[in-house]
Amino acid sequence: FKAEEGKKLFVNHIKDAEEGKAVEFDKVLLVDNNGTVTVGAPTVEGAKVVAEVVAPLVKGDKVVVFKMKRRKDYRKKNGHRSHFTQVEIKSINA
Repeated sequence: FKAEEGKKLFVNHIKDAEEGKAVEFDKVLLVDNNGTVTVGAPTVEGAKVVAEVVAPLVKGDKVVVFKMKRRKDYRKKNGHRSHFTQVEIKSINA
């Protein structure tokens, strides 16, 4: 994800997330510090993003999977909703 301070993001569901709790992401691939770009190989050492949990569980839109074989009376309908956690970026430490 592209993270900026104050931005709200939907990330993959974090099981132990509680509303208002701080979460740290330490696998940072790239840092842009006022035009100075640092690219990790594979990650940037010592860089981390601190975020606050806004909503611990948010369900995404339903995706309908429909399979059908014509003339064979075969139809299968299935649905899926992904789970997300909404976080607000508080600081980016590089």
